[in-house]
Amino acid sequence: MREQRLVFGEVAELYDRARAGYPAAVVDDVLGFAGRRGSCVRALEVGAGTGKATVAFAARGLEIVALEPSEAMATVARRNCEPFPNVRVERTSFEDWPAEIDAFDLVFSAQAWHWVSPEMRYLKAADALSAGGTLALLWNRIRWQGEDLFGELEDVYRRVAPDLLARNPGFPGFTPPAGDDEIAGEIMTSTVFEEPRLCSHPWSATFTGNTFVELLLTQSDHRLLEASHRTTLLDAVRDVIAAHGGEVVVPHATFVVLTRAR
Repeated sequence: MREQRLVFGEVAELYDRARAGYPAAVVDDVLGFAGRRGSCVRALEVGAGTGKATVAFAARGLEIVALEPSEAMATVARRNCEPFPNVRVERTSFEDWPAEIDAFDLVFSAQAWHWVSPEMRYLKAADALSAGGTLALLWNRIRWQGEDLFGELEDVYRRVAPDLLARNPGFPGFTPPAGDDEIAGEIMTSTVFEEPRLCSHPWSATFTGNTFVELLLTQSDHRLLEASHRTTLLDAVRDVIAAHGGEVVVPHATFVVLTRAR
């Protein structure tokens, strides 16, 4: 798990270029749920990556302590957050971070919560939050809707990379994560948070063959493929997109889980 998480550092600049940010409506959701509008909020971010979500929240005036275990990713995040003096990026994992107790109004994690040790993530988040503070978990996900491209890509993965196709979730978006209900169940089982609110924000992104392959190259399971095997897979993905006119619109949604510390 740790090897998969830190492999992102090998492609920090590519990750920053290829991965999407977060819609303004998502930030509105989080701050509205928290009952705050920005300038008085002190937030802790778990797994900042290159600062995609950090910047979105910092632009609302939050004071943010952003944790990121990869030095390469943290370096890009610091650069992206230079316009926001209230952001401090620390190179550490959430597990190793010396917790500040009752110190934050908001703990948020974008695209990273599943990398944190399940044995401690909710308890440590609750410790960091003041009473009634908000935990917000965000994921951007591909949401295929029956496009011809979907079936053709699935055939490519079945032929070239069946192990990736069989994963749950299979990428890119072949099988939806089991995580939605599972995360809600985890939160309730933890006993330190209230019943969560779940919401989803649809959006779409346009890709060429090359930009879609760049997105795939930021996925840990694709990064860990043997190089020649990965090249064969990605060349086949490019061929599928080329056959669809060289550009495709891919439906996405940002999935949001919101809850409060008891």
